[in-house]
Amino acid sequence: MSVEPGTLWYVIGPSGAGKDSLLAYVRQRLPGGVVFAHRYITRPAGAGGENHVALSEEEFAAREASGCFALCWRRHGLAYGLGVEVDFWLAQGLDVVVNGSRSSLPLAAQHFPMLRPLWVTASPEILAARLRRRGREGEAAIERRLAEAASFVPSAGCVVLVNDGELAQAGDALLGWLQGERCIA
Repeated sequence: MSVEPGTLWYVIGPSGAGKDSLLAYVRQRLPGGVVFAHRYITRPAGAGGENHVALSEEEFAAREASGCFALCWRRHGLAYGLGVEVDFWLAQGLDVVVNGSRSSLPLAAQHFPMLRPLWVTASPEILAARLRRRGREGEAAIERRLAEAASFVPSAGCVVLVNDGELAQAGDALLGWLQGERCIA
């Protein structure tokens, strides 16, 4: 008996849009049947933000060379990867949620034909305030991130979720979308 492949929910958006908070929110509330993939990142585990698998540059390169990643990319001086377990889960019919990358969306869409992009954004003022509050980068880096965010236009078929208000508002909208209710904020 053949299993229908699962859907890959590819969550993207600029830094400060609240992707990590939203994913944590829906992860706590979503019933079984959906798997949340960890990213492998060359960033220390205690750097804040998402729960990820921290790898050294050397370990990342070794895993990449050994075919351990279904998809990998580099942004802002870091290497990111989605493990081959994502391919396995999708083949088993599970829906998978990943924190993706806007710049890698075309590559991800080629690798994962069942990809559904979900674009999380916020107003420029909210993005700036969140980036400053996060305290990971200086003002010049924040300004570069804001300029990059303003230049990106979501592709056709990409659901847009504006996360300017309370976490529960956007979180419930994302939860509804992942459950098939097709609601957006």
